[in-house]
Amino acid sequence: MSELTLPVLIDIMRECAGEDEAVTAEGGDIGDVELENLGYDSLALMEAAGRVKRQFNAELSDVVFAEIRTLNQFVAAVNDTLASAGARPSA
Repeated sequence: MSELTLPVLIDIMRECAGEDEAVTAEGGDIGDVELENLGYDSLALMEAAGRVKRQFNAELSDVVFAEIRTLNQFVAAVNDTLASAGARPSA
């Protein structure tokens, strides 16, 4: 896996927020829905960022992290970081 995809991020967010999370990748594009409207709080977002850092070797800057409002923005920020750093995901 060389880049983060929306389905992978949804799985990560679901695990960080708890298994009872109602968000699914099916039934419409949730990528542009505000994270708050999806029920994700800042703690779940921080946990997901930590997991992405470990799994993808991509650390988001505080400035970039603070601007993330949607899942698609999260995916784009991680993939931009990977592209600019030439980072590779860890096994």
